[in-house]
Amino acid sequence: MDDLLQNTISALDSILDDERRALLDGDLELISSLLKEKETLIETLNAQEETDRVELENLNDKVKRNQDLLNSALEGIRTVARRLATMRRIRGSLDTYDAQGRKKTVDLQTSRSVEKRA
Repeated sequence: MDDLLQNTISALDSILDDERRALLDGDLELISSLLKEKETLIETLNAQEETDRVELENLNDKVKRNQDLLNSALEGIRTVARRLATMRRIRGSLDTYDAQGRKKTVDLQTSRSVEKRA
């Protein structure tokens, strides 16, 4: 295995470990800053004619692990966004039901204008 290939594999391995730590810490800025370098290293690996299959399988396992973490983080963000939207909706209205079981929404929005009376 030549030096370029070994250096690329080592650098990508290190970046994947950094990305994992960033995912676990919720450091979205670090994750985005690692993306470009990670893509460049993967392109370099793809351009190599000779590769070490065992090393690539280890990298692939780390990529899959990080992707699972990223998917979980994204689902968590989506859940929070849905919850915040629900909270905003609840603050603005009240859903009640009448004696026949029909849903009725009572708007709780207060007028933001001031009425002046003489």
